[in-house]
Amino acid sequence: MMNVREIEKILPHRYPFLLVDRIVEIEPNVKAVGLKNATINEHFFAGHFPGNPIMPGVLIIEALAQTAGVLAFKSGMQGGAVYFMSIEKVKFRKPVTPGDQVRMEVQVLQQRGKVWKFSGQAMVDGKVATEAEFTAMVTDKEI
Repeated sequence: MMNVREIEKILPHRYPFLLVDRIVEIEPNVKAVGLKNATINEHFFAGHFPGNPIMPGVLIIEALAQTAGVLAFKSGMQGGAVYFMSIEKVKFRKPVTPGDQVRMEVQVLQQRGKVWKFSGQAMVDGKVATEAEFTAMVTDKEI
């Protein structure tokens, strides 16, 4: 298990863009499970949408990717910055609203050199909110 301070030692993201509060499970080269507590104080809820706050889908995808980033680093990934190459098969099935705890489950589909492919699901109350496959590349350049 990793708390937010330990996650900050791995990922370059910081508030308000660090979207993983805790890693509750990690199996190097296989899978990781992260948590995001969506509180009403999140900056994006003020404008997306007033009177009906919903977490933007792109931020849910980013939270999945950050969970995958922790998994890749804990799997021995070497390098500097990590960048998206593709995002595929995205489905938004249930909105994430204030008070929800999002459980991000990511699995390694493939890893070749500096390119990693993952599948991920963001779950709320045991139901899939968002799912996607995404590919990322590790570069030698530090952020």
